Amino acid sequence: MDKEIYEKITAKKEFSQLPKKDVQLAIEKFEKKDLNEYQLVKLTRNFLRKIYSSFTSRKLLGDVGKKDAEWILNKHKSTKERLPFYGEIYGKSFFGVKGKEFSVIDLGAGINGLTYKFMEKSSGKKINYVGVEAIGQLVELMNNFFKSKGIKNATAIHESLFELEKIKNLIKKQVKPRITLLFKVIDSLEDMERDYSKKLIQEIMPLSNRIVLSFATKSLGRRSKFSAQRNWIVKFINENFKVIEDFELGGERYLVFEKR
Repeated sequence: MDKEIYEKITAKKEFSQLPKKDVQLAIEKFEKKDLNEYQLVKLTRNFLRKIYSSFTSRKLLGDVGKKDAEWILNKHKSTKERLPFYGEIYGKSFFGVKGKEFSVIDLGAGINGLTYKFMEKSSGKKINYVGVEAIGQLVELMNNFFKSKGIKNATAIHESLFELEKIKNLIKKQVKPRITLLFKVIDSLEDMERDYSKKLIQEIMPLSNRIVLSFATKSLGRRSKFSAQRNWIVKFINENFKVIEDFELGGERYLVFEKR
């Protein structure tokens, strides 16, 4: 990866806190094309903007101060759509988990860590939460929220989901049982690297007691149905794992699955 190209791309504030690995993968998509430096930087930035900016809001990148969780969740496109359903989502996702406490590893978390109270209320158990997010500003937001609310057993980590060994080591360190969340991340993963979603799931399933994956069935805001229903990932999960829940809420389909 050309250091100068990387520095020009990340000089823009919205890309300044993305993991180096993610920027590198984005650059590689355009490097082999016959482009000048300006074109390469512009196309890479546009691609990164498509991947990482579609589920955020400029209001979240400012000072949210002492706003409560619901206010902040309402400003994030993805969590706003999910907000009325969190109790039911977590109720179905965590049902039957044994023990008095368990860990939630939230990959591609966005600001989902702010729903911590929904997790505890729905499960009736102590939750040890770790959110993994590529956008550094959202990691800071979540950690500031946990600190301000005195939530000591929750943290957010700035890391790329393409750093597979680091992700696996992170999961290994968490208290069992472990539930890994993959909410609305497969499309972005596939845009960056074809079939990476399958690879990621195969690698983390042995370390997780349960995985909860979701994908959009309606476009954000417009609420129109997609023609593509991600049959490839549904087929992969059904063929390789035991599906214990499959439901749709608020324009989002959820698959809850375990090892066979």
